[in-house]
Amino acid sequence: MIRNILLPTIFLFLAYGFWISPDFKEISAGVAIFLFGMLALEEGFKAFTGGMLERLLRRSTNKLWKSISFGVITTTFMQSSSLVSVITISFLSAELITLVAGIGIIFGANLGTTTGAWLVAGFGLKVKLSAYAMPMLVFGVALIFQKSRSLQGFGYILAGMGFLFLGIHYMKEGFDAFKQTLDLAEYAIPGYAGLFVFALVGILATVIMQSSHATLVLVLTALAAQQITYDNALALAIGSNVGTTITAIIGAMSSNVQGKRLAGAHLIFNLVTGIIAIGLIHQLILLVDWFSSGVGIADNNYTLKLAVFHTIFNILGIMVMVPFIGKLVTFLERILPSPAVEFEKPRYLSDASAEIPDAALEAVRKETTRLYDRAVDVITHSLNLQRATLFSEQELESVITNSSRVMVQDDIDDLYQRRIKVIYGAIVKFISHAQSSMAPEQSEQLLTIRNVGRDIVEAIKGTKHLQKNLSVYMVSGNIHIREEYNKIRMQIAHVLRELELLQRGDDDSVTILSLDQLKLEIGERDIIETGVLDSLIRENRISAEMAISLMNDSTYCQDICGNLIHMGEVLFASFDPDEKAAESSVALDEDELKEVLNKYDNEKN
Repeated sequence: MIRNILLPTIFLFLAYGFWISPDFKEISAGVAIFLFGMLALEEGFKAFTGGMLERLLRRSTNKLWKSISFGVITTTFMQSSSLVSVITISFLSAELITLVAGIGIIFGANLGTTTGAWLVAGFGLKVKLSAYAMPMLVFGVALIFQKSRSLQGFGYILAGMGFLFLGIHYMKEGFDAFKQTLDLAEYAIPGYAGLFVFALVGILATVIMQSSHATLVLVLTALAAQQITYDNALALAIGSNVGTTITAIIGAMSSNVQGKRLAGAHLIFNLVTGIIAIGLIHQLILLVDWFSSGVGIADNNYTLKLAVFHTIFNILGIMVMVPFIGKLVTFLERILPSPAVEFEKPRYLSDASAEIPDAALEAVRKETTRLYDRAVDVITHSLNLQRATLFSEQELESVITNSSRVMVQDDIDDLYQRRIKVIYGAIVKFISHAQSSMAPEQSEQLLTIRNVGRDIVEAIKGTKHLQKNLSVYMVSGNIHIREEYNKIRMQIAHVLRELELLQRGDDDSVTILSLDQLKLEIGERDIIETGVLDSLIRENRISAEMAISLMNDSTYCQDICGNLIHMGEVLFASFDPDEKAAESSVALDEDELKEVLNKYDNEKN
């Protein structure tokens, strides 16, 4: 409803401004070109988020001061707190970083935006930027049309900087020309009334443009042209700081609850900082004057003094809020609790994560691991085993022997619909969307993990086929058929226990290479290949009906174990290229495995 009203209102306001003043057209065009430059700049930096930025993020957020520093440095480098916020939300959604680390990055990003004000005030308003913009645009556009993703990224960055410079130039020219027809400074409002009014204007301008950086540049150019007073410019800067939270809020709308908590933290931080800045405005102005005189900034250089003010009140906000981060996290977790739902929903997948390749890859791995965890519950229950007992330190044979009672069985179809299908479907859909922004090797990794999800689903379907006969024959009066079905339970349980040890990494003797031994053991226990089934039939130990059931269920068991082992080989393996190559070089492939099994059979015969 609000969006439907807001856009036509903005268009009507712009049309009216174009009609009454040609200079307003030049300012508006400057803002539009500047915003387009920011979009191009963000697009360029996304070309380099296939690993470097993400790896840096992982290493730089284990301490709060590192998180804040990361936010400052990356925002200074990219001149876009919006891009840093989106990346932070995506990594938080994938649980690659904690909420505390995410809040630290957002705090730092706010401080990092102040460097843009310094650059524009100290350099951009004193140099004819259009002279630099033209070559940047020419070279940038030429690079954008290249096939290499890296060259395209550099092209977008150059073109983006060119558009930024060009936008600043047109805004500056427009405000200078405004002096001839209209003096906006006549509408200045003194005192606290002016502070609040212009702070609201700053919020509104930033919400509309979705860029505090663009608002600050607009304020600086207007201040340089003496179209607004220094006091009102300070209020606009405060408002732009508060308004910038709209970017994080929009980015969090498609995120999970962690992303929404981060957006809430961003909003609270900027509101508190804005309130402090307005409440201590006179003291801050004195502090700015003292600092400016100390570093040689002239008394009438209000653009640089605005940059000083913007920096000081953001530092003050960080100093006030850092001691309360723990309480802030607790508050956000209480007002934005994790939703309790009857149907399982994806926890790590979000639209924000899909835009960042490494975040998308990690989100899919985590969600597929979660899918496997839900599948383990279904499979163990179908085997009439308790999960806690299965993964305890008890001997596996003892666990199987002591679990001879048939448990109340849930409908596997119902469990599949409620706990598996929704997550698996979300993974498949997410991967299809995320692939478009990925390098070929990352896309291949995603497809490999998608196939792992299929292995998990196939294992559940095999368990469904197995469940009916298993529940009948594990309590049968015929000791021979009972033993064979307990062996089936033992085989699947052994695979699940090995995968659990591998996933936890508690046992150094269990590695990815241990799964080769597991494959051999499964092959050696095939009752058809080993002749056990023929022996049972020939000696009349089981009936023909039992033999058919056992033959089919033995095949299901082999398939379940094979799917689970393949899943473990992919999901619990290292994605580090060197480690992966080392594992692959010594692992047995399918032909080698068959050769070992044939050799075993020949030696046995």
